[in-house]
Amino acid sequence: MLYNTAKQQRELAYKQFGTSIFYSMQQKELPVLKREFPEYKEVHSQVLQDCLQRLDDAYQRFFRKEAGYPRYKSKDRYASFTYPQPGAVKKGYVYLPKIGFVRMKIHREFDGCHVTQLNVKRYADQWVVNITVKGEEIEMTSSIERMVGIDVGLNTFAALSDETTIENPRYLRKAEKRLKRYQRRLSRKQKGSRNRERAKRKVAKAYRKVTRQRKDFLHKQSFRMVRDYDLIAVEQLKIRNMIQSRRLAKSIADAGWRKFITYLSYKAGRQGKRLVEVPANGTSQTCLCGTEVIKTLAIRIHTCSVCGLMQNRDIVSAKIILQRALGMIA
Repeated sequence: MLYNTAKQQRELAYKQFGTSIFYSMQQKELPVLKREFPEYKEVHSQVLQDCLQRLDDAYQRFFRKEAGYPRYKSKDRYASFTYPQPGAVKKGYVYLPKIGFVRMKIHREFDGCHVTQLNVKRYADQWVVNITVKGEEIEMTSSIERMVGIDVGLNTFAALSDETTIENPRYLRKAEKRLKRYQRRLSRKQKGSRNRERAKRKVAKAYRKVTRQRKDFLHKQSFRMVRDYDLIAVEQLKIRNMIQSRRLAKSIADAGWRKFITYLSYKAGRQGKRLVEVPANGTSQTCLCGTEVIKTLAIRIHTCSVCGLMQNRDIVSAKIILQRALGMIA
């Protein structure tokens, strides 16, 4: 596997000679590699280049302390490949170089858009083609009539500045009992057996269902926000730091805050709406009147001794977020 071979080459060069190998150096060696190993000729050159680029990105994230040290990948972990310059996409079919035309079910029409990238990914026993397109740029709306501040949380998925809340579906927590049962069955199967492959596929399907439930929920909520509001204000969350807490890590990952903000961002840009991210420090410890009100996580009601405001702390935080966003725009 090219990914593991390239990783091993980097490690040996550093251990034996103290030198670093970069993406450009390994990319230039691809023609030689194809001559020595004919099986690589069956893979499109752009897919091989993308494989090396992924390895380089993994090392760059490690050096920036954004991720752990890159590890070797088995066939189950390397489950996708990318064409940076894709082939033809016709109605009902997609052309994958070195593979040919493949029938596909199109979930969203994109006529008139320029296809810039194709990513083919395996989900358990299904293959999904992610098509990246470039559409027409939409001008930002100048009038802001409807606005909202959003405070994401764990007790409720989000509290809005209009004093409404969105319940947290907790898909992973609800599926934990079933997932544990499938994992136990998998652990008892003999390695390399067909029964183990079937059990592994069942675990993958169960996790896939949770992932799709979460994505469906986040897409629907982000669509509703962009449809109903012209200005959406959210916090700049450092989720990587937040999931260091063992007590909250699983719940934060299950909520999908970062994906929700990502969906809001591109949907707002597509509709000409405005998304503003404000600094998160102090949003839950400040009153609308500006008074600092210190609260622990156990205290769910905001009570200000100066202005007398008494309200759900998350809704007050959402109002503070919107207040800060309006100040930033002004």
